[in-house]
Order: sequence, then structure tokens, then C-alpha cells
Amino acid sequence: MVDRRVAAGLVILGLAVLLLLPPVAFALDEPFYVSLVRRIMIFAIAAVGLDIILGYGGLVSLGHAAFFGAGAYVVGVLSFHAAEDSLLLGWIPGTDAALIAWPAAVLTSALLAFLIGLLSLRTSGVYFIMITLAFAQMLYFFFVSLEGYGGDDGLQIWGRSRLPGDVLADDTAFYYVVLGLLVTLLWLGRRMIDSRFGRVIRGIRQNERRMQAIGFATFRYKLVAFVIAGAMAGLAGALMASQDEFVSPSLMHWTRSGEFIVMIVLGGMATLFGPVIGAAVYLLLEEVLSSYTQHWQIILGPVLVLVVLFGRGGIVGALRRLAVRDG
Repeated sequence: MVDRRVAAGLVILGLAVLLLLPPVAFALDEPFYVSLVRRIMIFAIAAVGLDIILGYGGLVSLGHAAFFGAGAYVVGVLSFHAAEDSLLLGWIPGTDAALIAWPAAVLTSALLAFLIGLLSLRTSGVYFIMITLAFAQMLYFFFVSLEGYGGDDGLQIWGRSRLPGDVLADDTAFYYVVLGLLVTLLWLGRRMIDSRFGRVIRGIRQNERRMQAIGFATFRYKLVAFVIAGAMAGLAGALMASQDEFVSPSLMHWTRSGEFIVMIVLGGMATLFGPVIGAAVYLLLEEVLSSYTQHWQIILGPVLVLVVLFGRGGIVGALRRLAVRDG
């Protein structure tokens, strides 16, 4: 009971801080913090999606960034053709409308996840890790080879995606759109994890053979979870394209997948809120440490090792233990 009250209190406090951040930041003439926290929330959306298959399903994927980058490129390519007044593949018109480009990014990433999942989920353990890594790198080098869309240099986007009334042109409005999407996905994720589907996914992680023995088609459940994670990464990628107004193959490099895993481990696996906290800690550490040295990962590495060795359950796990001890 104490644990739940503390968790609810922290969630309410965190939401209040996020809601009040833009007016406070602009009042202090520090708009940079609005952009930074918006970036954190975008990465958090992708990390929450990965947590569904990693934390709850036990599937360690090094290909999650492929869906993140694919979602970003859908927005970037459609925006490019809209600016050039040309057709994609000779028949698809370009657009910078968010209500078209963002769902297209989600569907494209979900389709990629479905196709990759059909093959990779037939393996397990280190073989699953390696095959997801291989698919991600294949997509990475594919986009590097697309010279028409900037190749390795990336593709500049001439403005954010548009909503009716050109809402996203305003930094504060875009911030609240990202916040609304994050909160909605966390709520839907909690409902899913607490449902029969979520219980089956957790059961598969514990003992897949037993779940098969009692009649569950475990492959289908894992595939659906994999597609959901890919779709969420695609949405995050679409938001990142509007955030940076730029896309590049580096968004889908395997090291980006590693960053998502680090965020989940830092925050706490199988918690949903853990990846949000982990994304905040990781990106804030990057921002602070990189101002002192370009080799900031040397400092972050030992921090991560200490969390893994002594902070079982990540930051969320540490907060839970403190709540139980104080209770």
C-alpha cells in the first residue's frame, strides 16, 4: 500500500513538473530546457516500447533503433517530396501533415517489426540478439546508400510536421503534444500489461514451454508485442524528425538501440515508468558531462556498472526499497 501511494505521489509530482516546465522556462528566458525535456520524452516513448518486449517479455533486441529511424525517415521523406512537389516511387504524394505522416510512420515501423519479428522470433537468446542487430544494420546501410535523401549526411526537413491551425509551429504546443502522447501511451501500456495479454507475455518470459503446454500460442503473443514495440518506436522517430527537423541513418544505428537498453536498465526494467526516468537521467548526464569532455561515456560507463551491480531494479527499484523501508 505504501509502495502504491509513493508511486502515485511521484507520478503526480512528475506530471505537475512537466506541465509547469514551459511557462517557467520561458519566464526565466531559458527555452532550451523545453527542447531538452521534449527530447527526453520522445526517447522515453521509444524506450517504453522496448521495455514491453525486454522488461516484460525478456527479449533483448539490438534492432529497436531500426523502427525509430524508419519512423523518422517516413516523415523526412514525405516532407522532402512535399517541398519538392514530387512523387515518392512515382505515385505517392509528399506531405508534411502530421495526421498523415505520423500514422504512416507508425504503420511502416509496425510492418517492419512484423516482418523482422516473423524471422527473428523463431530464435532465442544470443541468436535473437544477433539477428535483430543484423536487420538493424542492414536498414542502416540501406539508408546510407540513398544519396537522393542525403545518404550518410542525412536529410534536412524544412519545418515541422503540421497540425490544423499550424499548432506544432509553437514550441510550447509541440511540447504538450509530445507530453500528451507519452502519458497516453503509458496509460495504454499499463492497461495492456495488466490485461490477459500482459500476463501471458510475463508468463512467456518465466517459462515459455509451460505456457505452450497449457495451450498458448507463444509465438503469436511475442510477435504482437514486438510489433507494438516497433510501432511505438516509429511514433517516437516521427516526433524526433519534427523535433530536430533533420533525419540521418545514425538514428537507426545499433548503438542507438544500446542507448535505449541503457535507459531501461538505469530506470528499471518491467516498470513502464522506469524507462521514462532512465531516459531523463541518461540524456541529462549526456548534456552535463559532454559540456566538460567529448569522452563523456567514460564517466557514464562506471555509473551504469554500479547501477547494475548494486541498484537491482534500477532507479525505480531503489525508490521502492526506500518506500518499503520508510513505511
